[in-house]
Amino acid sequence: MAKLDEARHLDVGSRIAIAGHPIHAMLVTFPMALVVGTLGADIFWWLTADPFFVRLGLWTSGWGFVMGLLAAVAGTAELLAGPGIRRRPQSWTHAVVAMMLLATVGANWGLRLYDPEGAVLPWGALLSLGGLLYVALAGWHGGKLVFEHQIGVTVSEDEQQEQVEGARAEQADRAG
Repeated sequence: MAKLDEARHLDVGSRIAIAGHPIHAMLVTFPMALVVGTLGADIFWWLTADPFFVRLGLWTSGWGFVMGLLAAVAGTAELLAGPGIRRRPQSWTHAVVAMMLLATVGANWGLRLYDPEGAVLPWGALLSLGGLLYVALAGWHGGKLVFEHQIGVTVSEDEQQEQVEGARAEQADRAG
């Protein structure tokens, strides 16, 4: 696992950011929540047959796709702009799974556009379940990039010094 003191030298900081906050990380929460919301709408429509949930599923799948496109643009720009990010195979795995998620969400929305009620069962619900699976996989890989490989993490001088001192103390404890 990369340490914070190493992250500065790996060229993995965020290039696509506002005031140091990565745009991709800000945007991905929306399609993730909307994919879960689409599955929830499908389940509630199946349980209640209330047409509100058909409309809700159409809107959540549509906005999930639109926000997913925005997150994909930011993520792709981040991937291509950072040499330290591009060099990690895990970054490409995350990108491939995220594109599979985007394709699934887009297919789910497209299916619902012309016959919202008829599209829910079985194919809409199956695409919603597939979307949930891809959200879990993309989120898992994205989390590993941030927490294990320090991708997109801004390292201050103080944090870097604390990490170096902590590593030295740990080595001294092992040696002593």
